[in-house]
Amino acid sequence: MTAANQPILTAADLGQVLRQKRKALGLTQESLALQSGVSVPTIIAAEKGKETAQIGIIFALCRDLGISLTAEL
Repeated sequence: MTAANQPILTAADLGQVLRQKRKALGLTQESLALQSGVSVPTIIAAEKGKETAQIGIIFALCRDLGISLTAEL
């Protein structure tokens, strides 16, 4: 499995992908928060895989980081 095609089975998996992509883009949590319009604590919670994060916020972070989510049926 390559980093570009990583299975996401849990909230923690998605959090790890968000953190890896943010760092690869050279963004701090603060700069991503400003870009995405969400708070730094929300970014931290998402990256830690907190399951209480709202799905709309997760989609916004993915969009702003250039991460596409797909479903395999």
